[in-house]
Amino acid sequence: MKPQKNRLHRSAWVVSVNMGYGHERAAFGLRDLAYGGIITANDYPQIPKHDKKLWADSRKLYEAVSRLKPLPIIGDIAFEIMDRIQRIDPFYPQRDLSQPTAQVMQTYYMIEKLGLGKHLIEKLSDKPLPLICTFFIPAFAAEVYDYPGDIYLVICDADMSRAWVARDPKKSRIKYFAPNGRVAERLKLYGIRPENIYLTGFPLPKEVIGGANADMIKKDLMARLCHLDPNKIFLNKYIKTLEAELGSSSCRFNNNKQPTLTFTVGGAGAQRALGAQIIKSLKHNLQREEITLRMEAGTKGDVARFFTDRIKNSGLTKMLGKNIFVDHEPDRASYFHNFTKRLRKTDILWTKPSEMSFYTGIGLPIVMAPSIGSQEVFNRVWLKMVGGGVTQGDPRYTNEWLFDWIESGGLARMAWNGYIEAPTHGAYRIESIITGEKIELEKLPLIV
Repeated sequence: MKPQKNRLHRSAWVVSVNMGYGHERAAFGLRDLAYGGIITANDYPQIPKHDKKLWADSRKLYEAVSRLKPLPIIGDIAFEIMDRIQRIDPFYPQRDLSQPTAQVMQTYYMIEKLGLGKHLIEKLSDKPLPLICTFFIPAFAAEVYDYPGDIYLVICDADMSRAWVARDPKKSRIKYFAPNGRVAERLKLYGIRPENIYLTGFPLPKEVIGGANADMIKKDLMARLCHLDPNKIFLNKYIKTLEAELGSSSCRFNNNKQPTLTFTVGGAGAQRALGAQIIKSLKHNLQREEITLRMEAGTKGDVARFFTDRIKNSGLTKMLGKNIFVDHEPDRASYFHNFTKRLRKTDILWTKPSEMSFYTGIGLPIVMAPSIGSQEVFNRVWLKMVGGGVTQGDPRYTNEWLFDWIESGGLARMAWNGYIEAPTHGAYRIESIITGEKIELEKLPLIV
């Protein structure tokens, strides 16, 4: 079956997987394009039991290993084995990396021999809209099973392993949306033709951006800078630059509101122990109402209960709902919607360097927890390169170093750097490519 060519559409099939939050977070940013809503490839209506089991087994392995990671010895060994399979080779010296890896061949075995994804692709082929995938298996399956529309794949990290590229990259018709310059260049090493690579930026949700002019980002950033620079060290030094970019009418520097720190736990529920250390260290600061703390448990009820228990055991029960919040949602759709709203009121984001690294683009300084996986090591490098994040200090002394970073204006500087250097309008660029509607945006810098 010949694929359609150069046809423009008002909508697309947007396909994700619910393994962790990263792939669904990318899809959430593209939901305006999603015909009939976002499709979850491993949990959609009428999914064959065989497919569901294959997906479930791989998800259980991912989450189990992620939760084991903090454990000494056994956690390191288990994760090292899994991470070695998915590792990202050094970029330099630049060389041909198009040869498929064992993981790629295993993926194609599941698709071609076990039929993974065939049912979904045949179902979507009845209405051959552009197919946008945020995970590689549905994209590979679409190509194997002759999906008649265009196939796109969104890369969700600041660098990528060979696993994300088809077995025969030079012949593949899959098109890639790259979140940054490093990924765009990496795709070429993997053998992808330049015409199949689009440098778009990660698809951040439009609710935190505010159109082509980023009106919402600018408004939120100005307020955030006020909260993060109480001594006006950064603000006074760069006042003319800030007013030129954000608007003089927004410079309300007398805002003494306490900063809001949001700590997030990934989809696998790992790193909850780190959250407990943060609560313990900030106890007296919270009692003095010097900071607001939001503990994001996502959809994990056990993590929410864990945080709530730690707060109560720390003698902070009275502060719950006042300047300490445990945020937990009943389902993933509610989580992405409500978490996005809460981000606008967040001043500091403490998270592992996952796809959340790209949110520094909205002017969020990111405190980076330990990485889980090779791709997060590369996300950490990228985030430091754009100047929007910093590796966490010893969590036992959060009450000391975090406030030093606030008092010195250091976190305000990171917020500004993230806004200036990191891409923000990925969702708009992807939408423009699919629909053909032009939008005036600055050309992305090739930050590698």
